[in-house]
Amino acid sequence: MEKLEQCPICNSIRSMHFMACIDHTVSRETFNIVECESCGFKYTNPRPETQDLGRYYKSEDYVSHSNTKKGFINSTYQSVRKYTLLKKLQLISKYYKTGKILDIGCGTGEFLNTMKSAKWDSTGIEPDSDARNMAIKNYSLNVLPESELSSLLDESFDVITMWHVLEHVPRLNERVQELKRLLKPNGLIIIAVPNCNSLDAKIYKEHWAAYDVPRHLYHFTPNDIDSLFKKYGMKVFRILPMIFDSFYVSMLSEKIKTGKTNIIRSTWNGLRSNLAALKTGKTSSSQIYLIRK
Repeated sequence: MEKLEQCPICNSIRSMHFMACIDHTVSRETFNIVECESCGFKYTNPRPETQDLGRYYKSEDYVSHSNTKKGFINSTYQSVRKYTLLKKLQLISKYYKTGKILDIGCGTGEFLNTMKSAKWDSTGIEPDSDARNMAIKNYSLNVLPESELSSLLDESFDVITMWHVLEHVPRLNERVQELKRLLKPNGLIIIAVPNCNSLDAKIYKEHWAAYDVPRHLYHFTPNDIDSLFKKYGMKVFRILPMIFDSFYVSMLSEKIKTGKTNIIRSTWNGLRSNLAALKTGKTSSSQIYLIRK
């Protein structure tokens, strides 16, 4: 196990225990989440060594790598994804009609293929060989292993996306610096991550599916994302909610908590979370951050 001695955002050496969560997807091991006493950032600590993280993704239930439709929750995820892929394309099209895009952590390639079909010059990075091979085989995409990220040319992409990926990256600060290096001067970074300040996180506590230890190494709030990118001279200029995530995460959380898929209760909790987020604009279950240099 690797123990972080400093907060990844503010470098404080002081942290306190926040919560213990079980890995319900693969190992059934318990992992601790700590909270920085200085800035409040929450992160999994200690965590598996980087070279050992891969085994915690080897599950048919890990849908972004397996693309499974098995079970009601995964089937629902696949159905909703078709709609959200279109919405992601529409969001990017508000800023760029076409150009070069890099999707880091592209999984089995559905988003990248959507962009390729819209005439974007599309490149993907995917560390998992099974997911990467599926993306190449199914869609003939240009998908590279993570080891080749550093070989990409400076300022070569108009748009860089990480859809629910930043929370998985072992070397957080190095990755943010790499994003800045790869982005064109007027380019756009889009980051989507869960929000541990959401109402559904508070309802389900240690059963909240988006803690997803140890695959999720960090547990962000809007202030955390703002502070992290500001540290490297970048600015969050817009935050958008991912409305469907509250329902999906609530369904997963309900199953973790009770062992059953309670559609009525999870839908109600997802709705409550979305309604609460409307009041603040910053407490959705998952949020999209638009960032520029």
